[in-house]
Amino acid sequence: MQAAREMAFVGREEELAVFHAALYGGGCSVLYVHGPGGIGKSALLRRFAHEAAAAGRPVSMVNGHMMDGHTVDGHAVGQSAAGSELVPREADAVLLVDDFERIQGSEGWLRERFLPRLPLGALVVIAGRNPPDMRWRADPGWAGALGVLRLGDLRAGDAQALVASAGVPAEVREPLLAFAGGHPLALLLGAAEAVKDGGTGRRWTPDKDMVATLLDQLVGEPPSAAHRQALEISAHAYMTTEDLLRAVLAEDAGTLFRWLRRLPFVESSSRGLLPHDVVRKLLDADLRWRDPEGYAVMHDRVHAHLAERVRTASDVDVLDAVAALLYLHRGNGAPAGFHGRQDEDEFQEEKLREEDAGMSLRVAAAAEGAASAGCAAFWAGRQPEAFRLYRRTGTGEPVALSAWLRLAEPDEEELAADPIVAAAWAHGRATTPLRAGEHLAVSRLWVLPPYRGDSRVMEMIQWRLIADCLRAERMAWSYIAIRRPDQAWLETLRYYGMRDIAEQPRLRDDAYTLFAHDWRAVPAQAWLERVNEPLAAGSGNGPSAATAELAVLSQAEFAGAVRKALRRLSRLDALAASPLTRTRLIAERAGQNPATALGDLLRQAIDDLRADPRSVKFHRALSVTFLRGTPTQELAAEQLGLPFTTYRRHLRAGIERLCADLWHRELYGTDAPACRSS
Repeated sequence: MQAAREMAFVGREEELAVFHAALYGGGCSVLYVHGPGGIGKSALLRRFAHEAAAAGRPVSMVNGHMMDGHTVDGHAVGQSAAGSELVPREADAVLLVDDFERIQGSEGWLRERFLPRLPLGALVVIAGRNPPDMRWRADPGWAGALGVLRLGDLRAGDAQALVASAGVPAEVREPLLAFAGGHPLALLLGAAEAVKDGGTGRRWTPDKDMVATLLDQLVGEPPSAAHRQALEISAHAYMTTEDLLRAVLAEDAGTLFRWLRRLPFVESSSRGLLPHDVVRKLLDADLRWRDPEGYAVMHDRVHAHLAERVRTASDVDVLDAVAALLYLHRGNGAPAGFHGRQDEDEFQEEKLREEDAGMSLRVAAAAEGAASAGCAAFWAGRQPEAFRLYRRTGTGEPVALSAWLRLAEPDEEELAADPIVAAAWAHGRATTPLRAGEHLAVSRLWVLPPYRGDSRVMEMIQWRLIADCLRAERMAWSYIAIRRPDQAWLETLRYYGMRDIAEQPRLRDDAYTLFAHDWRAVPAQAWLERVNEPLAAGSGNGPSAATAELAVLSQAEFAGAVRKALRRLSRLDALAASPLTRTRLIAERAGQNPATALGDLLRQAIDDLRADPRSVKFHRALSVTFLRGTPTQELAAEQLGLPFTTYRRHLRAGIERLCADLWHRELYGTDAPACRSS
């Protein structure tokens, strides 16, 4: 057994170096090793014992699982199950204490009473799931005597070596490593399962028994159903904050958050809490298999909360908000990967400052040539607020530049200066032109060659693009210009509903592909629902195109459709054929039959005219004509006691007023107050 364990031991060079320094008198006297379950603490202690024995030092091992209930000074830590004394007497003794979390309540006694009694040359290693009490560090007496090691995952090369040493067939190593990462217990259990299956060539996934075993070993049984739900939320979301728990759970979010942050497999960061990757995968997969309906409900609540964060976050915080939202779709067929925490702060985004203009233009020239840099210079002079600069955090080196150009109407100078903007205007005007108060946006980016492709800086630019799209008001079209896009860009942009148009504008010898999206046809909320659909349905094939796009009508077309719908207000089948059923007005009335919703909307709009004293006469004319179903206009005028010409004037003005009110709501949203003419 010892030989097999030694053969399977890989990595941990840094931890062994710290132990060797302590073993030979050049380091600490007490080494405290902590880390989540299954991370390899016991294997490391066995290696320490082997190294200490090879150095000729007497070794004692104590296990928190195996205490026999004897006491020392009234503390139930007595003797090991083997019967050896807990207190070593030799001056060069090495005492190894494993599973210390089982006797964590004796930590104060250990620190204050037990360890100070040991001979001066003795070395003690304590290993447990929980980090040491802060009082160790606060005590000056322990400052030079205590060393603390947080044990993490194996490095990638060491994980590969461990899997190879276990005899895992080459064809299943990649999925096993993708699941387990560098977690030793997950790697070893997965390796045993893969070897048992004999490498059938299928894509390896952990079976339900393995998931259950790992959850028992790494997580255990939560105190209550609410604690389990909090764990499951933390596994599903990228970062968990107290306000996220409050939005998703009805329980005491503060208590649950404090419990989560104390768990040994949960890390704290500046953005919130996150569990170990393997624990995250296990919890998420287990809930999705065990309770699909509960999983979908939890996902939708988390998604709604994070989508609202994107809309309301400050400009500084919005990238994190978008990243958190997109992380929910990591198993949703999204083509772009989500980079790990090891490089999350490698780059920083900042607004373009006047003193950075020259340097930014050099980045643009190095990225795409002089012609493209000339366009960057032109727009930096016109819309400096549209630009973002991306730097390496450590060195300040600029590596990328992006711009989000907001354009309300064509400008001859702009069209002549930038063929890409000219092509965007040409496409928008030829397809569905802008309506009053609307604008289009063109995204431009300049990225140095080493940072293109699947990189953190490209990921940050993608987050900024999505933030700009989801937070824009009255945006008709968005365009993204990419020079010679690779397959990854094509897949990413198409996945997110951006369609490449046929015309390719050119800057000198370089052709650009323009990706376009009509945000009136698929508004932000509908876009979010499309992206969210496959995960809620349990599919991983990307956003569905089944959701009908909204009709983008001109004001004249809209008014014509309103007039026609008024004449057919009593016929549900006729209303169902109206293009108004595919407008924003009706889309925002989710859950209703579109024809019924259109009829209700028109009746309510007529009724609303009574609130304005200037419109009461319009209301009466519309009501008697369309709501009461009066067969002829002559009879309607007679019922109102009005001359026919007066009735016709009131009816015509009422229809115009109704069209104006509904058009205003179509452009600005159904919650917007109705338009009031002077």
